[in-house]
Amino acid sequence: MARLFGTDGVRGLANRDLTAELALDLSVAAAHVLADAGAFTGHRPLAVVGRDPRASGEFLNAAVVAGLASAGVDVLDLGVLPTPAVAYLTGLRGADLGVMISASHNAMPDNGIKFFAKGGHKLEDTIEDVIEQRLGEPWQRPTGRDVGRLTYDVDAADDYVAHVLQALPGRLDGLHVVVDCAHGAASVVSPRLLREAGAEVTVIGASPDGWNINDGYGSTHLGNLQQAVVQHGADLGLAVDGDADRCLAVDADGEVVDGDQIMAVLALALREAGELPDDTLVATVMSNLGLLLAMEREGVRVLQTAVGDRYVLEQMRAGGYGMGGEQSGHVILSAHGTTGDGVLTGLLLAARMSTTGRSLAELAGVMEKLPQVMVNVPGVDKGRAHDDEHVLAAVARAEHELGRTGRVLLRPSGTEPLVRVMVEAGEATQAQALADRLAGVVRERLSL
Repeated sequence: MARLFGTDGVRGLANRDLTAELALDLSVAAAHVLADAGAFTGHRPLAVVGRDPRASGEFLNAAVVAGLASAGVDVLDLGVLPTPAVAYLTGLRGADLGVMISASHNAMPDNGIKFFAKGGHKLEDTIEDVIEQRLGEPWQRPTGRDVGRLTYDVDAADDYVAHVLQALPGRLDGLHVVVDCAHGAASVVSPRLLREAGAEVTVIGASPDGWNINDGYGSTHLGNLQQAVVQHGADLGLAVDGDADRCLAVDADGEVVDGDQIMAVLALALREAGELPDDTLVATVMSNLGLLLAMEREGVRVLQTAVGDRYVLEQMRAGGYGMGGEQSGHVILSAHGTTGDGVLTGLLLAARMSTTGRSLAELAGVMEKLPQVMVNVPGVDKGRAHDDEHVLAAVARAEHELGRTGRVLLRPSGTEPLVRVMVEAGEATQAQALADRLAGVVRERLSL
């Protein structure tokens, strides 16, 4: 049986895969597991719950609150807020757990539930497994004064805004920013923060109606932002996704600045300020080789993890590192939060422009992105991708051809009988040719 929890909580088609019944049962099980782990000791347990503006989030929110309250947990309903706000408020409110109802960058019909432990940290795999194991188990239901109570947290947005503003090294006066909110959870707080920081702000994708989240707007659909930046003569554009845990940018010429480039800019800013522990950045194996080469040149060490912000977080916490992230725009700054915060990332990027007086294109030019080609090879035995001698020999030959000017990565899919072949090279034609050649070997050797 497939594991219920994925790399970022439980996610699926709302009201079919992710039902109200499952949401209620998950919340009850999460309350019981955290209680058994000793989180609820000597006081009445408290949870905070937030969501993005998807229509399905309304009934899922009600189910989550019902499950928690029925298990004797008091609930603070935060309303519609970004995922990083829910993580922050889990800690600020002294809650025993936090719940975010969102499918992030997924299309509107999907939804998801992710849990935060005390302090706003994502749950470890082992805790998620125990929650899954305890779904539907018999339990003693509280009654009378022992059932949980629901309160609406009217100060949640203000407290998150104040938290983000405190992280800025300077104001944004004189900068014109176009912000794309993906019709999502940051549609109110992101424009507000930019304006309070002093920027001139043009807003797009900030009219959520429950159905339009991530629909042609946000960090996975940058076309409208690129057009708006050029049309309005803005200094930069910032785009978050539906739950605002990631951010991508656009420079004044409409060119995309991805997560690797953003990390390069911010890592050097933090090192300059003496706030990059051990001069180390944590990234995933999917980060462009250009990031690694640029950081090596600048004297910053890069540690690489498996794909997924949770693995970046684990490495950061284990080593006490201050910054990590992904090419997709998840950027984690441990001094300011426990998860990726696209709103904060965008503001810090703008602040770097303001304090240095340099354009985003100039700042992002610290690294040169190498052409990167990805070829998916379906219908193969992905478990043998790193064992077959012919595949390994083909990879070795490709790596020898590339030398230090490129990179090869074979990545088995976590959910499908699929192997992803990724090649980076100095020239796009070489990257494509090598990727196609390796994909052919994988297909020939590993076909089911």
